[in-house]
Amino acid sequence: MRLGTLEAGGTKMVLSVGNEQKELLEQESMPTEAPEKTIPAMIRWFEARKIEALGIGTFGPVDLNPASPTWGWITSTPKLAWRNTPLLPRLRDALGVPAAIDTDVNAAALAEWRLGAAKGLNSCLYVTIGTGVGAGIVAEGNLVHGLMHPELGHMLLQPRENDPSPKGFCPYHAGCLEGLAAGPAVEKRWGRKARELPEDHEAWELEADYLAQMCVTAVCAFSPEKIILGGGIMQQKHLFPLIRRKTLALLNGYIQAPAILEDIDHYIVEPGLGTRSGAMGALLLALEAVLPRK
Repeated sequence: MRLGTLEAGGTKMVLSVGNEQKELLEQESMPTEAPEKTIPAMIRWFEARKIEALGIGTFGPVDLNPASPTWGWITSTPKLAWRNTPLLPRLRDALGVPAAIDTDVNAAALAEWRLGAAKGLNSCLYVTIGTGVGAGIVAEGNLVHGLMHPELGHMLLQPRENDPSPKGFCPYHAGCLEGLAAGPAVEKRWGRKARELPEDHEAWELEADYLAQMCVTAVCAFSPEKIILGGGIMQQKHLFPLIRRKTLALLNGYIQAPAILEDIDHYIVEPGLGTRSGAMGALLLALEAVLPRK
């Protein structure tokens, strides 16, 4: 069976073909331009590969309610050209195949829970920190949707006193995680891209503080059995010990869980699937479009 996968991102679209053995066979990326240009190009790519089902993990917000008339539409995204875009309907109808959609981070969380760092657990939180900040949650073996879907990137934080931009750079909220800690926030605050900053730059203590606040909130709110941090910012591997140390300090012994108190190095971790979490999650969604879980 030939299964198509789409990781729909704000800067690029990553298209893959895989199979039911959970193998990725072919992959292509293209820039995320206006929908009227990008969607037809993706349709042509998938048509040429004769896929039999499609799984989509997309940036959001996105309508994930199958009973809604706008199911599978990208809605109030800050990517203005993509607002109110019927992403799932256009691809599904043009390709004539079963299709499933979720957020890109929920797809990654699903893959990490089934195949990666959280395999064998009942719950996990996957957070990507890159162009934006997004989070996917698996709780008791199910992806969390609810009213819409998790938007942890817009949780409000306590800005650090030494932050030169304490309100952050989110067009919606002052002092939210994405506005304070996403890649563009790092670049706007310090005038250089994150990858250009040395390990001893003051940016990293600030970044670790904000991400530790997020981890503490997640532990107290969702009690995940594993926190997985991915995305471009987390390619700075020196951030992990800083975040773990600050998380322990902020929790201050309140959460008496051995996984945190005794083994936090294996509690806040990198993705087990590396950079393939999103594509593998979309592949699992494509499989579920054909063979829904019972």
